[in-house]
Amino acid sequence: MHRVETVLPQVSSLQTNALRGSIARACALLLLISPVAGCSTLDSLNPFGGEKYETKLLADEPAEQIYDQGLARLQRSDYEGASKKFAELEKQFPFSQWSRKGLLMVTYSNFEGAKYDDAVIAGNRYVSLYPSTAETPYALYLIGMSMYNQIPDISRDQDRAEQAVKVFNDLVQKFPKSEYAEEAKYKLIVARDQLAGKEMSVGRFYLSRKNYTAAANRFREVLAKYQTTRHTEEALFRLTEAYLALGITHEAQTAAAVLGHNYPDSQWYKDAYSRLASGGLAPNENRSSWMSRLFRTTT
Repeated sequence: MHRVETVLPQVSSLQTNALRGSIARACALLLLISPVAGCSTLDSLNPFGGEKYETKLLADEPAEQIYDQGLARLQRSDYEGASKKFAELEKQFPFSQWSRKGLLMVTYSNFEGAKYDDAVIAGNRYVSLYPSTAETPYALYLIGMSMYNQIPDISRDQDRAEQAVKVFNDLVQKFPKSEYAEEAKYKLIVARDQLAGKEMSVGRFYLSRKNYTAAANRFREVLAKYQTTRHTEEALFRLTEAYLALGITHEAQTAAAVLGHNYPDSQWYKDAYSRLASGGLAPNENRSSWMSRLFRTTT
């Protein structure tokens, strides 16, 4: 311990021994905390000595630079990377314009990358936080399209179609002058037609199983909710069939009459007319019928 004696020449041998013991204990403690730490000299324990590692606080990356990096990843079709980069804006610049723009771009990036569920989550968050910005209609459109692009064939559950209809309806009603409103109206027609098709499929199934009440309820649902779809004509014909089978002839006649009034050249009407005629009946609208009130027709 030549260095101790040089630095502190006035320390007695007894004090030196005590100091050596303290240093040894400090070294042992340091070794317990960090097995790789060394303790060969007094300087290694000196809290006022030169720092071996310098601590620096790095400045945040500029928001515009992060945004541009996200755009660059979009151009490379790196949609996942773009989404992550845009998400940094909300983390680093919360409650700012960049945070809002970043959240919208996260929605867009996930949509373009076909990560539709993630797009819906981000889009819903945007609409919740910013319900009336200039970009809110676009956020709703991306949400609706994320649902729309996942609509399966009519043999499967149509939950996505129902959600798409809801979102597109919100877009059209809340932002009727938006540039996305017309496209939303078209997508509404397609999605509603899909829902009507599902009801028709189930109704035909019940009809084939001679469960006429259940079948009639499905066809009635089509007329009540999806009257403007292409399935309306067939639904009226199927109601004619179902009500005849149930013996409710006045409703069968009304269904055929409403069909003929609205679609006089339809093959479905010709078939309904023939079906009634085979039983000695003819189309005849009962004005108190729910179908008559629904279509607001007169005989």
